[in-house]
Amino acid sequence: MSIINSGSFAKALWPGVNAWYGKAYSEYPVEWTKLFEQFKSTRQFEEDVGVSSFGLAVVKPEGAPIYYDSERQAFITRYQHVTYALGFIITREIMEDDQYDVVGQRKAQGLAFSMRQSKEIIAANVYNRAFNSSYTGGDGKELLATDHPLFAGGTWANELSTAADLSEASLEQAHIDIAGFTNDRGLLISVRPKALIIPRQLMFEAKRITAPTGRPGTDTNDVNAMKAMGLVPEVVVNHYLTDTDAWFLRTDAPHGMKYFERRGDSFDMDNDFDTENAKYKATARYSFGWTDPRGLFGSPGA
Repeated sequence: MSIINSGSFAKALWPGVNAWYGKAYSEYPVEWTKLFEQFKSTRQFEEDVGVSSFGLAVVKPEGAPIYYDSERQAFITRYQHVTYALGFIITREIMEDDQYDVVGQRKAQGLAFSMRQSKEIIAANVYNRAFNSSYTGGDGKELLATDHPLFAGGTWANELSTAADLSEASLEQAHIDIAGFTNDRGLLISVRPKALIIPRQLMFEAKRITAPTGRPGTDTNDVNAMKAMGLVPEVVVNHYLTDTDAWFLRTDAPHGMKYFERRGDSFDMDNDFDTENAKYKATARYSFGWTDPRGLFGSPGA
């Protein structure tokens, strides 16, 4: 356990310091909210339970009985809330002698900054691990895979069959693949991309692909088909994605990427009677994850 005392900030006790740097940086606006749908929770954990749908109607020969289909419980996803916390301890003496308010208010601001950064990284890590088979969902597969199991048998994919960098062609193929999504009984469903989520390294390439009315990289009059058809998704740059060429399409499939807040950020302080040290802490309790992998499509890059 580390305690901030007079030796930690010796210069804070002396006049003549022009500026303290390292704590006054600006930060990016909140970004994780573009990656997940938000929900409140009042329990220790949340569970989403899938339900298989009915199949196709069948021919009924004259005089034959009706075929009765059934629905069954499908894959189960559990969101186990985790408590995240951080704090610091400072002595009464440095609080009394600090001439620049370096230790008190600024440290509290730094604590809030750390809590916000932690949430951004935890949220982005769901995407950073999307192709990692060590992190699986309710169906036993990683978030993005070419062989998600269908409850009634067979598989489906929310990843390009051949990994590809972000380009006009790969983005069009992703739209085509998403348009072919089916439910767990193999029946076509309507799912559309709503956000292209990329790391900062791809922000210029994404602009070249999605912005022009003509085809990118050509001097012809060919139209940009995605733009002409109204299929260009919102471009979201996330600064916490770690793979420089992986890209993602978040879709409008219900119960896809989800965030549950059990307890929001809470800041408290107290004093120890014997040492007179002041203790500051921040805590929060939440979970990130996904229920239906159809909520995301992506490629790890070539």
